[in-house]
Amino acid sequence: MTVLLVVFGLCVLAGAWCIAIYNGLVRGRNLVVEAQSGMDVQLKRRCDLIPNLVAAVTGYMGHERGVLESVTGLRAQIATAADTPDRLRLEGELTTALGKLFAVAENYPGLRASENFLSLQQELAAIENELQLSRRYYNGAVRDFNNRVQSFPSNIVASGFGFAPRPSFVIDDPADRAVPKVDFGSGAGS
Repeated sequence: MTVLLVVFGLCVLAGAWCIAIYNGLVRGRNLVVEAQSGMDVQLKRRCDLIPNLVAAVTGYMGHERGVLESVTGLRAQIATAADTPDRLRLEGELTTALGKLFAVAENYPGLRASENFLSLQQELAAIENELQLSRRYYNGAVRDFNNRVQSFPSNIVASGFGFAPRPSFVIDDPADRAVPKVDFGSGAGS
């Protein structure tokens, strides 16, 4: 009878352990979904701003069609992206393309003086700051979740219930990670 109680107690402890790990995995997955939703809100705000930005610069930068087409093309691809890793990659490319757009815009003094363009640029800068914060939160939630999914002994429960690691947001292009070169000598009087 004592052996039966010990076995029963061990089974209850093992069940409680599995339930605790499972609930932790569900909590982690939900944090990733929440973080992705927050990032999606900022990305949607940015995508909604892009047509206004392109319209504002088109008159000034008519011959810079490659930059404008890149921004609008990436926006369209993001809207139809099939999965999260592909969408995250495209979002990174859009960030780079917007940076190029603003770099090219520096060559147009009339555009830089336009109140509409300045307003859109400030709004985009605010959105990019919010986006950076939401990406950090997302990557932190993904890191914590992936640690649970891949660490022993929770990986046993995770694989049994179909939990899989999630992709992080990363910058694929090494040039985007490089420190920008600043030249204070040119354009100081403009």
